Amino acid sequence: MAVATGTACRVITRFAPSPTGPLHIGHAYSAILAFEAAQKAGGTFLLRIEDFDSTRCKPDFEAQIYDDLAWLGLSWPAPRRQSDHMFDYANVIAALADKNLVFPCSCNRRLILETGAGTGPDGPIYPGTCTNRPMDQAQSGDAIRLNLTKALDHLPSQLSYIDTDETVTLETHNLPQTIGAPILRRRDTGDPAYHLTCTHDDALQGVTHIIRGADVAALTPIHIVLQHLMGWPTPRYIHHDLITDESGKRLAKINKSKSIASYRAEGATQNDIRRMIGLPASFRQ
Repeated sequence: MAVATGTACRVITRFAPSPTGPLHIGHAYSAILAFEAAQKAGGTFLLRIEDFDSTRCKPDFEAQIYDDLAWLGLSWPAPRRQSDHMFDYANVIAALADKNLVFPCSCNRRLILETGAGTGPDGPIYPGTCTNRPMDQAQSGDAIRLNLTKALDHLPSQLSYIDTDETVTLETHNLPQTIGAPILRRRDTGDPAYHLTCTHDDALQGVTHIIRGADVAALTPIHIVLQHLMGWPTPRYIHHDLITDESGKRLAKINKSKSIASYRAEGATQNDIRRMIGLPASFRQ
């Protein structure tokens, strides 16, 4: 996969798995695409461990990530582990709070669904129950959500970004109705949420091209909004097709999809994995 920069900037890609289970061949596809895109552009491939979920991330899964990716022939500088940088994410929430753009929320999923909430790209669309709660009333166990309605005062009428060489334009006035109020800090655990950690770290690490699965393409508008509110750069996005099983179902940890480690234990080679995901062989065997 070739990537275009449009500028003379150095290409930086990343692969950012969560150590909540073993990697499957869908992960291999995404990681290899990002690695080879950086190589072809003379850039840098980064590995980031998104271990912000304190209840599901395990050291054994993290160790297996390093082992599987190295076996696939990938290399990277020292990885960033998000659990080592929780203060960074708290600072972002504090900055948004200073602009009155976040609020505490005690609603669980059941309560939100009971309001008849529709479904958006990030799950049930938040109905606004706690929107008017000030941050100084936040309690232990509350989530912290982004107030997209108030954010409109800080956003232009349109935001645009490049996705797979096409310009996508967002009409920002629609976002509160179509997305709701994205979670930035999770209920009960207090863990930072994916939207916050990934956008912060992409900006911090200077990622220029985000190569990831099409299953998260619909979440990109949330990330574009956060980038604009925080003054972070917007990278180029490339959302690739998903690897599916024989029944056509996308591979996922939650479905216990067969892991790379299992294929390795059965004697599969690196080229076998590449053939399974539709990439040409690259190892002499």
